[in-house]
Amino acid sequence: MSLIIRNLQKIIPLRRIPLRRSIETLQKILNVQQFDLAVICVNNKNIQLLNSTYSQKNVPTDVLSFPFYENLKAGELPQPSFRDEYNLGDIFLGVEYIYQQCQENGEDYNNILTVTAAHGLCHLLGYQHNTEAEWKQMYQKEKQILEALNGITGTNLQPLTKNLF
Repeated sequence: MSLIIRNLQKIIPLRRIPLRRSIETLQKILNVQQFDLAVICVNNKNIQLLNSTYSQKNVPTDVLSFPFYENLKAGELPQPSFRDEYNLGDIFLGVEYIYQQCQENGEDYNNILTVTAAHGLCHLLGYQHNTEAEWKQMYQKEKQILEALNGITGTNLQPLTKNLF
């Protein structure tokens, strides 16, 4: 398993070691630690460009996920046949956007980075939120993995989707 964290922005400081530890723990909780994963941290301009290109939404956002297994159903684990298929995909974190939202809402930026990465991981594993039923399913998964992470780290992280349905 390889976890690559790339910081392609210089606007907001990034504490890579705690973020890496949290993501590695989330991968273990999800039983996907044997899969490669890339987490790319970008500024508002670049996340907006990606969001416009791939989601047709010309605004910055907090996270975009690009799964290696595009047709995975929520709750299924990938079933790779070859070593090259041990890949979950890529998560782009809009760290400038996340930081701005944290400032507005009085939330801890580093905690929200972890929560946002957890949300992105759920997307890579087939969870979506296009309907209320999908939102509820994704919320339950995020809640489950964050509660497990909280038990290990002593934090009190809550899902991103907590107030969205």
